[in-house]
Amino acid sequence: MARSGPGVAWRARELVDRSARQSPARLALGVFAAVIALVTVLLSAPWATASGHRAPFVDALFTAASASTVTGLVVVPTGEYWSTWGLVVILVAIKVGGLGVMTLASLLGMAVSRRIGLTQRLLVSSETKFTRLGEVGSLVRTVIVTSTILELAIAIVLLPRFHMYDESWGTASWHAVFYGVSAFNNAGFVPTPEGLAPFVSDWWVLLPIIVGVFIGSLGFPVILNVAQHLREPRRWSLHAKLTITTSLALVVAGSVLVAGFEWTNPGTFEPIDASGTALASLFAGVMPRSAGFSTVDVGQMHESTWLLMDALMFVGGGSASTAGGIKVTTLAVMLLAIVAEARGDRDVEAYGRRIPRDALQVAIAVALISATFVLISSLLLLAMTDLRLDVVLFEVISAFATCGLSTGITPDLPDGAKYVLTVLMFIGRTGTMTLAAALALRNRRRVIRLPEERPIIG
Repeated sequence: MARSGPGVAWRARELVDRSARQSPARLALGVFAAVIALVTVLLSAPWATASGHRAPFVDALFTAASASTVTGLVVVPTGEYWSTWGLVVILVAIKVGGLGVMTLASLLGMAVSRRIGLTQRLLVSSETKFTRLGEVGSLVRTVIVTSTILELAIAIVLLPRFHMYDESWGTASWHAVFYGVSAFNNAGFVPTPEGLAPFVSDWWVLLPIIVGVFIGSLGFPVILNVAQHLREPRRWSLHAKLTITTSLALVVAGSVLVAGFEWTNPGTFEPIDASGTALASLFAGVMPRSAGFSTVDVGQMHESTWLLMDALMFVGGGSASTAGGIKVTTLAVMLLAIVAEARGDRDVEAYGRRIPRDALQVAIAVALISATFVLISSLLLLAMTDLRLDVVLFEVISAFATCGLSTGITPDLPDGAKYVLTVLMFIGRTGTMTLAAALALRNRRRVIRLPEERPIIG
């Protein structure tokens, strides 16, 4: 009997190592699916709900997927439906999901084999764009420590303000920690029935959440690179520069346009004073990064605002971040390629660097595959419901981009539509290129290359 423990550990280690060698991406997807399954089981317990009754399987699965993929879409009111135990499970799922699919797979490898092998190092390296393989073990620890510190920093800022709203120190601490984790991980879950609506004009509450969401959406490669060269922006990597500049441009453009569209809308911004409207506009411009928090009723917004948010959600945040979407670097590379083509330049360049052509090919593939998933899912939901295209498209993009903003139709969707969105959230979080790599049996290498001929474009 004494040998059974080591034997099981050895077999588990061999299984993980073999899976990692054959297909690292499949291992990552399998681990992430296992996390969702585990959270589903925990949320299916009677004590996970406030009523003491078991949650329907589809609702437990949907909530588990939404929390683990840090999306924020809900089919039941989070603060009312789930018990304290259920909320703790959701919070842990958000924390685990925010660490990233690849990092999660590497942590499994560490737990089983008590070391990070070359395969696991390559696995994390592909997620974080970290090239020093010998330091990936310390990188994983840095990611966990950094995210926890930032989450606690947000919570510490929010704690006294929540206490000022007649909350006990215990309740205020719980709400502050929940919002800190949910904000940095771009999850969008709220622990109270009213959410953030009561704080629509409160800069003290919303500004830390905005900053946390924005930093979380940049990605760990950017956070670490900027931290290492904080006083020397010229030494920032091209990835960091593209991510930060594109993100800031989208936030500014989104905030200004949302303010313009909603300024006189009686259902959203009109009843708020000027300072509150400025804050609500900034908040609404940042949240489509992938966070999903809202201070006004998104369902009351104009259709033009929905379309704008569709575009912002589809782009999402930075690579290897807690945000979803096709990522801002994907958009940046495609825009730079268009500019280069318009100028007649041979190379795509930015900040004194030349972007390789294969990066453009990957960007185009990501955008097209993502658009295909959105198209198919929208068609399925339209076939399953009698809803309009605008609300369906908004919900589908929100699920794929793991954003969590909603016009309010999610709870009333039929079970089949909820399953579609569940799958879409999983695909959106794990990434279209990761999914493609996981499904690919092997890479094809052509020994003989065919003659070149250019088709007519445009």
